[in-house]
Amino acid sequence: MNIDPIFEYRTTIKMHEVDAAGALFFANQFILMHDAYEAFLESRGLAMGSLIRQSSFRLPIVHAESDFKLPLSVGDAAIIALKIKHIGTTSFTVAYDIYTTKNELAGTGETVHVSIDRETGLKIPLPGECLAIITDCNQ
Repeated sequence: MNIDPIFEYRTTIKMHEVDAAGALFFANQFILMHDAYEAFLESRGLAMGSLIRQSSFRLPIVHAESDFKLPLSVGDAAIIALKIKHIGTTSFTVAYDIYTTKNELAGTGETVHVSIDRETGLKIPLPGECLAIITDCNQ
């Protein structure tokens, strides 16, 4: 793998995720990445449902990008390797590499998440519980 992942998420490409040509529909690469992100947070004790319902902060994505390298089709297994690429005062960047089970790079992507106050929607410093999770991953 091209990056040293701190988390790996495995899935199988489903029929509803491909386009008429039988390849993973471009927007669904973001769904795979976000599924990996949610699974990562949950594995560290910060489930998305609890974050949305109970936390005083939110972590919206303010930038996302992805590149295709190889097509994935229905039934193909995919491994999404996740790494925290950058940690700032109010934001962090997550990098994703999507691999086939033959260790072929099928896609890459990044998402930038900003910490905002739940009530005001204004940017705030990364909360301690979030910072602890992502900082621990970079060591």
